[in-house]
Amino acid sequence: MEESREDHDDGSVARVAAIDIAKASGMVCLRVPHDTIEGRRVQQVWTVASTTNAILELGDRLVCQGVQRVVMEATGSYWRPFFYLLEARGLQCWLVNARDVKNVPGRPKTDKLDAVWLAKLAERGMVRASFVPPKPVRQLRDLTRTPTVFIQERTRHKHRVDKALQDAQIKLSDVVSDLFGLSGRAMLDALAAGERNPRALADLAKGSLVKKKPALAEALTGQFEEHHGRLLGVLLGTVDHLTAQIRELDRLIADLMEQTTAPHDGTGTGPPHTDDTGTSSACDGVTARELAERLDAVPGIGPATAQIILAEISLDMSRFPTPEHLVSWAKLCPRTIQSGAKNTTGPAGKGNPWLKGALGEAANAAARTNTFLGARYRRIVKRRGHAKALVAVARSILVITWHLINDPDARYHELGADWHQRHLNPARKTRDLVRQLQALGHQVTLAPAA
Repeated sequence: MEESREDHDDGSVARVAAIDIAKASGMVCLRVPHDTIEGRRVQQVWTVASTTNAILELGDRLVCQGVQRVVMEATGSYWRPFFYLLEARGLQCWLVNARDVKNVPGRPKTDKLDAVWLAKLAERGMVRASFVPPKPVRQLRDLTRTPTVFIQERTRHKHRVDKALQDAQIKLSDVVSDLFGLSGRAMLDALAAGERNPRALADLAKGSLVKKKPALAEALTGQFEEHHGRLLGVLLGTVDHLTAQIRELDRLIADLMEQTTAPHDGTGTGPPHTDDTGTSSACDGVTARELAERLDAVPGIGPATAQIILAEISLDMSRFPTPEHLVSWAKLCPRTIQSGAKNTTGPAGKGNPWLKGALGEAANAAARTNTFLGARYRRIVKRRGHAKALVAVARSILVITWHLINDPDARYHELGADWHQRHLNPARKTRDLVRQLQALGHQVTLAPAA
């Protein structure tokens, strides 16, 4: 028999409000203690429009009622006006996952009942708050996510350029590995400008493509008409426009990274904080640019990836007390399932797609290096496969990131690709090798070296 004693607060809240949010409105449920009857609760439910004035009026009403916590569901992006405006009004706002509070079979489904149910769960401390970063980090998120979308859109337009060439029997991509390299782009611009002579187009080749001029002239011989030229000009203009926008976003990100600091209070702004001992907290006054430079030393992480990671996990690790908390939030560890004497693991979950995408790219790059992370990938891939080995490396990168952000004196130190070999137990390694030889039908006799 196991006894559990909890000395901390059970999380119950006396005065709570819950909001079931839709696109144009929100259903609000207010639950407060009765003025005269002890143990009795007073409940009010009403609808609030999702306009700025209506939400500010709601905030004033909740403040007058002494509400201690406002809980709302993460419904698309419709929760943002309620959360930001009520938070600015001084209310403690919690964003919760609808999946955690709605999974009750047999309960009727209406907006009013959903708001009441959410309020009852909140007042009993039965909900968990989702991670909502402070305003400077939210702005950094907006800037770092947009280039990712633009790069994907630019790639789609580059593919459309190749489709237009294939429609005109131009097989340039069969000879040129990168259509938008120096030589390929010069040929595309010439085609859009009206040049149709295959040999003249092939003469635009530079570098290693000069020796492929006969093959280029053959590939550029087709039925490229005026219609294809107009279409190609539009597609190239779109690609150039997206490239210019990506450069502008990179400049804005660099400026914001220089202005954003990592204070102790987790707000993303304000002066450094000192604790009761008089010492400055971890990463006080450190800019996001400096943290990105620390992360850049990790194999697989480049400047852009470091910016994305900082924008997604924030600059303050107080919300994640240990690296394991951060790994669990990012869904890079399996879910534990225990039933009776059987312990199994379940799917990790989706997690933050922007963070997992950046970590996946970093892990894929680190796997090809002659470093500790590369050796870790090669050890795991032999028995678990490529996908799980990449997840393991991504988890290691995230743990390293937590330490680099949390500790102002921490710097990445490369352990070396032979770290595992240097720290192996010789007796265990010998036993494993002998077992493998015996499995192949050999009789093994060991003699100590002279």
